Amino acid sequence: MRHAITLGFTTLLSIGSAQAETYTIDPRHTLPVFEVNHLGFSTQRGRFDKTSGKIELDRTKQTGKVDWTIDATSLDMGEDKWNEHLKSADFFNVAQFPTITYHADKLAFKGGVPVAAEGTLTLLGVTKPVKLAIHHFTCGRNPMNQKELCAADIEASLKRSEFGMTQYLPGVAGLAKDLIPGVGDEVKVLVPVEAYKD
Repeated sequence: MRHAITLGFTTLLSIGSAQAETYTIDPRHTLPVFEVNHLGFSTQRGRFDKTSGKIELDRTKQTGKVDWTIDATSLDMGEDKWNEHLKSADFFNVAQFPTITYHADKLAFKGGVPVAAEGTLTLLGVTKPVKLAIHHFTCGRNPMNQKELCAADIEASLKRSEFGMTQYLPGVAGLAKDLIPGVGDEVKVLVPVEAYKD
């Protein structure tokens, strides 16, 4: 009798754990883009070309996890000199902090699909809470390679000053704030994400 109860309990546990699915981020189709105001004139955009990570989803329990790493050295502003400046200690300081990481263990669901993630972003060695909005979440089979995947568009906003990136902020010492508004503090992050089922 005890053996039967133990076996039944073990079976229930295995069924429950089987609901959780893991996915590996596809680095070719997960390319984070950031937007920031430049001197009060235009919105400038940069991109990171190398990312990696894992996503865990349990759509029955409506839970999940995200572990995501961005290679900061892969920053691409579209111009060599600008790349060099953004990678310097003035901004991303990639020599000292070559990676940017995001970890979330709380996902919000609506209608059975994830719509937000609450986690922490580590940038320049500083870790702060950042909430991601998840748009257009969908799962299916890639018609090109016939592999199962899930995908979404991710959006977030943060203040770079909160992570210690304070160079050229509007109104800081050394800038004639009436003439040069500086580089915006608020940064918008947009990420297309595709991840294949393990």
